[in-house]
Amino acid sequence: MDGADAPRTGKLARGAITGLAAARIGLATLGHRTRTATPAEQAAHEAALGRILFGALGQLRGSALKVSQLLAMHPQLLPEGVRNELARAHYQAPALSRAVVGRVFRQAFGQEPQALFTHFEPTAFAAASLGQVHRAELAGHGTVAVKVQYPGMAGTIASDMQLLRTALRALAHTDLPLPSGTVLDGVVAEIESTLRRELDYRHEAEQQQWFATHAAQPGVVIAQPILSHTRAQVLTQPFLPGQPLAQWLATQPAQALRDQAGQHLWDWTLHCMFGLGSIHADPHPGNFLFAADGTVGVLDFGCTRALSGPFRAQVRSAWSALLRPAAAPDRDAQVLAAYQALGLVSADLPLPTYRSACAPVLAPMQAWQLEPFTQPVFDFATKTPPPLTEPAHQRVLGRYLQQVPGEMPAFERTWMGLMHLLTLLGARVRTRHAHWLHTDASSVPTVESSP
Repeated sequence: MDGADAPRTGKLARGAITGLAAARIGLATLGHRTRTATPAEQAAHEAALGRILFGALGQLRGSALKVSQLLAMHPQLLPEGVRNELARAHYQAPALSRAVVGRVFRQAFGQEPQALFTHFEPTAFAAASLGQVHRAELAGHGTVAVKVQYPGMAGTIASDMQLLRTALRALAHTDLPLPSGTVLDGVVAEIESTLRRELDYRHEAEQQQWFATHAAQPGVVIAQPILSHTRAQVLTQPFLPGQPLAQWLATQPAQALRDQAGQHLWDWTLHCMFGLGSIHADPHPGNFLFAADGTVGVLDFGCTRALSGPFRAQVRSAWSALLRPAAAPDRDAQVLAAYQALGLVSADLPLPTYRSACAPVLAPMQAWQLEPFTQPVFDFATKTPPPLTEPAHQRVLGRYLQQVPGEMPAFERTWMGLMHLLTLLGARVRTRHAHWLHTDASSVPTVESSP
């Protein structure tokens, strides 16, 4: 991880990459028709289009790689085959040369990292889509982790988002079942807003401070950032103990430890979602550390999201209704009312239409989301995989889905990430004791700087 240069920022070069991708998407679609394709042929077609899109985003690097990660976690936006290809961005990241790292520090602090720290390891030990992390020693703080952002990315966001819109328009002209242009535009706008916040490490430090102060929970560790050594492109914090999930699982921890870590994650996430109304919205395994005693450390607070009281109330209402028996009176009416209040569907959508057209399409994902609540102690080793949305069902969603609330992508991303983490852990978690679905915690302070 010691030799790459900064991402290319030239608008012409980046535009050429996306223009070529759009042309390749068009060519890949010729001769393929979803309505006559077998499931295997359709899956192969979606994967091919996903590889084209990921290839373009991967060449663009910078913020575009983060875009790929965010798109991959929208189950109702893109087909499964496309999202699986985009998900590869979680495991690919460039590395910066020592000279580039030094330039970032000179621009941020006016001096080299060796002048700021007692010791600074020039080779990064971890990398992500937006930056890489170095180990260092700081007087008065001991061992610290220093995140250094890849330079030049802030200047590419506007062009990258325009290029993303071009690529999505190209996909919209294929025979893939996609949501309406209004829905796509709303999701892209939310991604752009998320990126702009995440590229300012001072904002991330504010979020991390807030969560460390207000989201403290037993068994969950959040480090306070070291503000004296933090700037827009550099963030310094105490080095947290623990191992990434894959390494921790390789030590073959006892089931009791996996259950304990899983319980910590479950309790903390629901507390943030329904209690605090502010969430860590980038919950992939690389953002968590697992200690030998089952304690969980949480990293990377660049991607957070405030959830308003009305949003949480409507999600609670919908989920509470869906957990009632299917024959319960007014069950569907309560769900529809919540979806209408959220703006997901039209306010004048008739209940019979919802029951006949929408409910059957939404039922598999609803059941998957709420499956852990069906048992007092849920064994995530038995968790079913996320359901695949058939093309015909995707078209129904495209017809009736009116908009995606700004909070919804981050909320769904967080819930899917939690399910994925707990499934990897194979944890047995007490789920029914949580009271967040039935209380209004709107008096808890939320993150002031989140939208």
